[in-house]
Amino acid sequence: MSIRDFWRPFQERKIAEKIAKKIEEIALKLEKAGHDKIKIMHVCGTHEHTVTYYGLRSLLPKNVEVIAGPGCPVCIVPAREIDEAIELAKNHAKVFTYGDMYRVPGSYESLAQAKAKGADVTVVYGFIDAIRLAKETNQDVVFFGVGFETTAPTAASYIVNEKIPKNLHILMSYRITVPAVKYILNVEHDLGGIICPGHVSTIIGAGSWSFISETYGLPAVIAGFEPIDVLLAIYEILTQILDGKAKTVNEYRRVVKWEGNITAKEYLRKAFLVTDRNWRGIGIIPESGWVLKEKYKHLDAREKFQIKVGEGIDIKGNCKCAEIILGRAIPTDCPYFGKACKPEHPIGACMVSSEGTCAIWYKYGGHLIRELVKETE
Repeated sequence: MSIRDFWRPFQERKIAEKIAKKIEEIALKLEKAGHDKIKIMHVCGTHEHTVTYYGLRSLLPKNVEVIAGPGCPVCIVPAREIDEAIELAKNHAKVFTYGDMYRVPGSYESLAQAKAKGADVTVVYGFIDAIRLAKETNQDVVFFGVGFETTAPTAASYIVNEKIPKNLHILMSYRITVPAVKYILNVEHDLGGIICPGHVSTIIGAGSWSFISETYGLPAVIAGFEPIDVLLAIYEILTQILDGKAKTVNEYRRVVKWEGNITAKEYLRKAFLVTDRNWRGIGIIPESGWVLKEKYKHLDAREKFQIKVGEGIDIKGNCKCAEIILGRAIPTDCPYFGKACKPEHPIGACMVSSEGTCAIWYKYGGHLIRELVKETE
């Protein structure tokens, strides 16, 4: 059996249509019970890709809506931290960055634009690439550490095992997803359930999301990334709403354990301290990021190079990126979407990454699918 054969059942059209029919039946019952609109938020850019690429919104009843939340790791990096990376690349060191971070706008320019003007920027696949390249030079180099709980453990393991070259420093910009979801749920919202991120959950564990049902009384489903995964998650959430019993369900059991990856979590605990961090256009979210522990401060690029930049400009004009990240708006609510803001000329961070909601909608026609659904209602 090939890998493709393994995944094919999770993409089977007939199975998807059967689940969609079940969703329609239960949605009708909910509508009769007074649920005119049920809004389900996912917290992963890959889930948005699945929903939009496969046109899953077109299969959903009119009273069920799936929206994107804070699931794009490069979209939430504040402009000021990108400005810091640009300052380093211009005046202090070679900067290694991920490809989807390369074109995200800072306050005045992106790393790509800075490189075109002479800044020393190199795109790498990950932290291991950065280590390999650092060993090939005597030059000071900086890894722009961006991402959620999925990418941070790799850096943490090398830090704890003291395998970092002396010329390599880290510009810490990692963020933690659970506090962002709590931030959304702690203010007034109209959410009926949460589809929790599969990739992140492989590290932190399905149990890390139990607070959603236990504290906030909302259904929570950890889901995989194939169409069947997402449809099953939606069905499970609707079933829980109808039954009036919220719980946390791990649909992605073939990959995610309830306790997560114990080794990865231990590396994170040993290398980093949890701290309050700023999220682009949103503000400070308590305990939503990491800094290096005192033992490893010698690896901190901010400490090493004493970077000085001004206040960042996260949101330009009437850009709706912050509202989109929080699930309070969709790309077509933004006056720039598909007009002034396109992947080749992004105004907001959400139009850059393959996990950015605006970029996904623009590339795969999420806005067109939405209009089609409206016409059929």
